[in-house]
Amino acid sequence: MDRKPRRTLESDMPLLEGSDVALPRTLDAAREAAKLCTRCPLYLLGTQTVFGEGPAKAPIMFVGEQPGDKEDIAGRPFVGPAGRLFDTLLQEVGLDRAKCYVTNAVKHFKHEPRGSFRLHKKPDTSEIEACKWWLRIEAALVKPKLFVALGATATQSLTGNGRDILKRRSHFEQTADGVPVLITVHPSSLLRIPNARDAAAARQMFRGDLELILDRVPAAKAA
Repeated sequence: MDRKPRRTLESDMPLLEGSDVALPRTLDAAREAAKLCTRCPLYLLGTQTVFGEGPAKAPIMFVGEQPGDKEDIAGRPFVGPAGRLFDTLLQEVGLDRAKCYVTNAVKHFKHEPRGSFRLHKKPDTSEIEACKWWLRIEAALVKPKLFVALGATATQSLTGNGRDILKRRSHFEQTADGVPVLITVHPSSLLRIPNARDAAAARQMFRGDLELILDRVPAAKAA
């Protein structure tokens, strides 16, 4: 007779696949477990798993696409050029990153070599679905009041649909569990705008999206 998996978290998730070990009950335990992840082939590409970071009960969870080159080396999310811009814009609107949980939909760096560089490649649907396992664990442990989807990959992971981001940005949708999701662009997109005036306008629009967070969750405001 097949044994039914035990349920160990409020999100009603089973045991780790292929294991009799219960799901992690803390973020530190989840981070350690994720280091051994082989749920998709991207573990063969990345230097290491880049798990999320932030308070265990953060009211806001920012979800990006995947670690970039700098994040892959450092083992921390949002520490490269896009991460530095992200931090600057958070500060400008009065959001405290230390009060937020920051992670990615995909935990390994997908790339292809190009000379001495490693060029970013967008994760495909199977990779996003495989890594949703870890995002669900993070969400179950943190229990944020609001998700912020930074770009199409994060939006797909959180809502099941990553299309038409520019039409959907600045709007609140929901996860399957009913948690609000604010959709916006990834800060890396702001760095790719060559025209200075257009870049300034795009940054102002992104700041406007961040201000919606403060209206919704004042607890994330910097002291």
